[in-house]
Amino acid sequence: MPPSAARLAGLCEEARRLQPRTVALRRTLHRHPEVGLDLPHARDAVLAELDDLPVRIHLGRGLSSVVAVLDGARPGPTVLLRADMDALPLQEETGLPFASEVPGVMHACGHDMHVAMLASAARLLSARRDQIAGRVLFVFQPGEEGHHGARIMIEEGLLDRNGPGGPPDLAYALHVSASLPSGELHCRPGPIMAAADTLRVTVTGRGGHASAPHDALDPVPAAAAMVSALQTALTRRVDAHDPVVLTIARLAAGTADNVIPETAVLEGTIRTLSEPVRAQVHTEVDRVCTHTALAHGCEARVEIQPGYPVTVNDREATARLEALAREVLGPERVVPMVTPIMGAEDFSYLLQRVPGALAFLGSAPPRSDPSSAPSNHSNRVVFDEDAMVAGVAVYAALALMAFDTAHPDPIGPGS
Repeated sequence: MPPSAARLAGLCEEARRLQPRTVALRRTLHRHPEVGLDLPHARDAVLAELDDLPVRIHLGRGLSSVVAVLDGARPGPTVLLRADMDALPLQEETGLPFASEVPGVMHACGHDMHVAMLASAARLLSARRDQIAGRVLFVFQPGEEGHHGARIMIEEGLLDRNGPGGPPDLAYALHVSASLPSGELHCRPGPIMAAADTLRVTVTGRGGHASAPHDALDPVPAAAAMVSALQTALTRRVDAHDPVVLTIARLAAGTADNVIPETAVLEGTIRTLSEPVRAQVHTEVDRVCTHTALAHGCEARVEIQPGYPVTVNDREATARLEALAREVLGPERVVPMVTPIMGAEDFSYLLQRVPGALAFLGSAPPRSDPSSAPSNHSNRVVFDEDAMVAGVAVYAALALMAFDTAHPDPIGPGS
């Protein structure tokens, strides 16, 4: 057996032995979910789990982040491994015996599993510290669900030379998915998740009596026209090979059935997969809404709040991740993604600064149909906890072998 393969041998077995701890931490977090940047219970649970490990701990100042630094036995590169910790404002309806005990809050995106996998990976790697050349940063991050936690951690110095472990050379994250077969790893180079921006358009006219619309400037027809005009403009103005999703999810106007309102409001989301198209869509949305309002004698105020950037996987880092996962999990469990998904991730902020990759780890419950079972962000979603064994093993492999030359690019140079 080559030395490189020997270092990976037994990772799944070791992860399986850690599974009781992994499950216990996951269920503790699941029972006590927290939203946003201030997650004291999650922070304390992570610190308790890491307490007996040979790691250096760094806590966030403006958020409840935890960074644990494991120094290897020999000098070498630094690998950052991230797990997000926050939950969603949903009322859980899974019926699980360890369901959320916090009304209106639930771990519906699997972040509790991410934390548990990374904590067990830290334990596994601590036991193999003599095999690590370099340093591992275990990053437990709050505020992924729209709160820009990764950006705040970067602003607090996560990636700086004087940061917790110095600037990382590679960054990886795994994200569980209840829509994929359990234990499979799905990934792709290039864009894997979209940028997500928030759109709000306020259309202002002149109110009046509903029986005399000619004496008013009705903003409702203008707003309604914008919904269709926006979709048409995108199909005519944006290259069809660079996908865009624009969804108007809320249209509000008026207070009574016999009153023409002064204003109407549209709200929605814009999803894009490249920064040039993102900028183009912003311009088109402003143009369409402004001129549609003018055509109806009204005015439009267009507000676009930038959200997370496009999540772009580095080609070489993705190839290395896939090669290691094939060796650890088996080739049949590593599935190349043909297309990205239009959800968004704040791991994108790290990938703007550090080469790396995000991958999806299938966790559909046994005997379920992943295509029809409740998916991430549903208040009925259920994840297969056995998938965490694969996640722990892959995280460990990335730290042990991230730069090993025995794992060349399996997709070939320049592809």
